[in-house]
Amino acid sequence: MIHYHGTPITPRAQLHRMAGRHFCVSFARDQDVKTCLQIGQSVMFDNGAFSAFTKKVPLDVKGYYEWLEPKLVHPHWAVVPDAIGGTLEDQHAMMLTWPRETLGYDHAAAVFHMHEPLEHLYFLLQGYEKVCLGSSGEYWQIGTPKWIHRMDTIFNEIAKRHRRMPWIHGMRMLGQTDGGWPFASCDSTNVAQNFKRDTGCAECKAAPIDATQAAAKWSEREQIGLFTS
Repeated sequence: MIHYHGTPITPRAQLHRMAGRHFCVSFARDQDVKTCLQIGQSVMFDNGAFSAFTKKVPLDVKGYYEWLEPKLVHPHWAVVPDAIGGTLEDQHAMMLTWPRETLGYDHAAAVFHMHEPLEHLYFLLQGYEKVCLGSSGEYWQIGTPKWIHRMDTIFNEIAKRHRRMPWIHGMRMLGQTDGGWPFASCDSTNVAQNFKRDTGCAECKAAPIDATQAAAKWSEREQIGLFTS
């Protein structure tokens, strides 16, 4: 599993000490992007939809694509714009804005919001090599029993349709690698937010996180409890 550490990480000297790791850079806060491209193994480019949503401003989709165009080469990849809190029609409209002619689809990852119908997840898995799971709606809070049940349901259903697990990325889920879910990658801002309080050293905070791996395979879990899928 690839561990993507969210940025910005300040001061810059702390970021430089993390050379050789993988980074997540948001379009909304991109002051570390040049450094991450220089020192990181790979960069996951986030569309900044969450920041736009919390600030109650529209996502600058055109600006996002212009920002990506000179950077989006292998091994880097980017999150397709999504409409947080929007309908499925809104999500499809956002996905259709992706500039296939200039950016292609090899570097694109669509977002499945966990409250959405599983049929939409199946649709995304047919069209994209990478799909990101985003906690949303009644499953907004990561780690609750209801959230765990939904995650089990999602992976049960994926496994029924795929002999080998596709690339599933857990957004804000680096702390969930011990849950048994076979993520290909996850991201988190844990290091950026907490290293000063916990260790005073970003690299020291990141090392044990990167040393923890997700499960390699998935075994179907029985769905027991009061929650529905």
